[in-house]
Amino acid sequence: MRASRKLTPSRLGPRDVLHVGSAGLRSRPMRVFLSALGIAIGIATMIAVVGVSSSSQAKLLRELDKLGTNMLVATPGQSMFSGQETKLPKEAPGMISRIEGVESVGTTGDVAQSVRRSENIPKEETGGIGLKATKDDLPEVLRARMQKGTWLNGATGRYPSVVLGNVSAERLGITEPGQQVFIGGRYFTVIGILDPIPLAPEIERSALIGWEAAEQLLGFDGHPTAVYERSADDRVAAVRSLIAPTANPQSPSTVSVTDPSAALQAKAATEGAFSTLLLGLGGIALLVGGVGVANTMIISVLERRHEIGLRRSLGATKGQVRIQFVTESLLLSGLGGLAGIALGAAATAAYARAGDLPWVIPLWAVTGGFASTLAIGTLAGLYPAVRAARLSPTLALQAG
Repeated sequence: MRASRKLTPSRLGPRDVLHVGSAGLRSRPMRVFLSALGIAIGIATMIAVVGVSSSSQAKLLRELDKLGTNMLVATPGQSMFSGQETKLPKEAPGMISRIEGVESVGTTGDVAQSVRRSENIPKEETGGIGLKATKDDLPEVLRARMQKGTWLNGATGRYPSVVLGNVSAERLGITEPGQQVFIGGRYFTVIGILDPIPLAPEIERSALIGWEAAEQLLGFDGHPTAVYERSADDRVAAVRSLIAPTANPQSPSTVSVTDPSAALQAKAATEGAFSTLLLGLGGIALLVGGVGVANTMIISVLERRHEIGLRRSLGATKGQVRIQFVTESLLLSGLGGLAGIALGAAATAAYARAGDLPWVIPLWAVTGGFASTLAIGTLAGLYPAVRAARLSPTLALQAG
């Protein structure tokens, strides 16, 4: 008598798993599209948020590299006794330039005169434009560039000539050198317009005239109100500690020393924190999309009970049924994830192009985003897959 052999269920290869798992997707394309759309929106939001933030930060870091982080600014503070603003000594720029490690020094001094387009405009309507006296070494320290025209020199600095910051030129309606503005009872000829200076926004909103012209024509007292200095990168901290006692040895506590590059770094940090918040919102949208996938899979199990019963009757194991529906959920989420990555990358590219920014999407954002879609797809498909595997073949066939 021949012994009976135990039958073993057939095995599903990777190609078979993909074919069986995609069968349900091919039969209901509109439902697949709508379910994948939720995942795509969540991933697109996350990719776009990270991409836009990274592109903006890349621009800020590029500006910092170009402008340098080794500039410090000394300005007069307030007296501890009277509470009134003090003045820097006239010798402060020269004294600061002697500090070991200081490479260059530039100076400005506030002049108490309004800058107007013509004498017919009331003095009160200044447009927020300040008037500053300066010398020919300021552009080197600020790394400023001329948008149009030239900077003050030894000759023009003694005569009624003026250089405008880009903001002040716009507010005054000055577009070309050679035009004139009214300052202190006389007309000054515009000889240049500056490019934006991110490290010194106060210069962008100012009109700058020569130190000698300010003293001779407008009664400027010669006291500096801002001393800009550049030092060697490895000496910034040491120089910072010496600026106040050097600029005003009699009262160092009245000298304020600031690092303009810290403002750009703080801006980058603020944008990063805001992006984290938006990233969280994108994650919530992704979870909502995952719930939509789970709902779609549950409905699919209910609609395909006859198919499940038939497969079980023909020898499919519970494990194979589970794999079928988990694979279907993974494919659905994966398609949504790929579409979301493409949409997010396109949105980042459009933003970068519109804002003249470098296009940056970190690799971790793409890989992490796609991995999260697969994880959500797996979780969304587990319950429907288990429910499908538990169906009795007989009852499932009767339900069909």
